[in-house]
Amino acid sequence: MRMETKEMNFKGFKLNGFLALFLFLFVWLGVTLCCFVAGSVLLCVLGAVMSVLCIILNCGYLMLEPNEARVMVFFGKYKGTFRETGFFWINPFMGAKKLSLRARNLDVEPIKVNDKIGNPVLIGLVLVWKLKDTYKAMFEIDAQTMASAAGTMSSDGKTMNVGNAVANRMNAFENFVKIQSDAALRQVAGQYAYDDNEGADGELTLRSGGEEINDQLEQKLNERLAMAGIEVLEARINYLAYAPEIAAVMLRRQQASAIISAREKIVEGAVSMVHMALDKLSKDEIVELDEEKKAAMVSNLLVVLCADEAAQPVVNTGTLYH
Repeated sequence: MRMETKEMNFKGFKLNGFLALFLFLFVWLGVTLCCFVAGSVLLCVLGAVMSVLCIILNCGYLMLEPNEARVMVFFGKYKGTFRETGFFWINPFMGAKKLSLRARNLDVEPIKVNDKIGNPVLIGLVLVWKLKDTYKAMFEIDAQTMASAAGTMSSDGKTMNVGNAVANRMNAFENFVKIQSDAALRQVAGQYAYDDNEGADGELTLRSGGEEINDQLEQKLNERLAMAGIEVLEARINYLAYAPEIAAVMLRRQQASAIISAREKIVEGAVSMVHMALDKLSKDEIVELDEEKKAAMVSNLLVVLCADEAAQPVVNTGTLYH
C-alpha cells in the first residue's frame, strides 16, 4: 500500500536573483546619495535603516543545480519544496534546507546471517538509492538531529565548527539506509537455503535465486525506507559465502558431492560400454561366452573403466579356463 505524501511545491514569492541584486543595489546607492546630498539627520537615520534592511534582504539569495532541492520552512512551518534550478531571491526569513536528489551507491559490508537451514553464511549487497520525498526525509525521521550531531562533535567529544550541512544530512540518510538494508538482508536471507545441497529439489536458494532474490530484496528495502522518503533503484547481492567456522566442512561436503556425481557418470558410462561390448561379441559371433565368463568379463571391464589409475593387464597364454 502506497503511503500518502505531504510534500508540495513551494508557492511563495520568488524573484530572479540577478534582478533582485540589481534592485537592492540601486535602492542602497540611492538612499546613500540622498543622505550625503541632503545632510538631514532624519534622512541619515532613514538611510542607515534602509542599509541594514538591504543587508538583511541580501541574505535571501539561493541557487539550485539540477537534482537538488530546498525544503522551505518559515518559523517552523513547512511551506513546500523548491526544485527550480537557477539563481533566485526569496524571503530571507525563510529557512531553506538543501538536499541532494542525486542517486547514491551504498556497498554494504558482508554480514553473518543464518539461512533457512540455520547455517551461518556471510552475505553482502550493493544498492543504489536516492531521495524521493523531501518532506518525509526531513520530518518523518530524525535526520536533522543526527546530521547536527555529526557536524558539531568530533571523535574526542570536543565541539567543532559545523562543516558541510548538506553532506552531514546526506550521511545521516545513508546511515539510515545502511541499518535498514542490514535488517532487510537478514530477513530475505533467512527465508532460503544456501544452495541445492541444503534445500529441497527445485527449491529457490540464495546461490541459484539470482534476479528473483534481488527483486525480493529490493521490495523489502523499499517497504522499509518508504517512511523516510527514500527509494531504492537497484539492490543486488554481491557477496555470498559460508561463514569461516563451517567453510572447511562445507567445502569437503561439496567435494564429496562432486566426487559422487562424477562416479555416477563414470559407472553409468562403464555399464553402457560393457553392455555394448557383450552385444557386439554376441552379434558378430566372435566368441561364445557362458554366464561365468560373461560375469568375469563384466568384472574386468568395470575395473578397467572405473579405476582411478591406468589398468595393468595380465596376459593369459593358456586356455580360457586356465
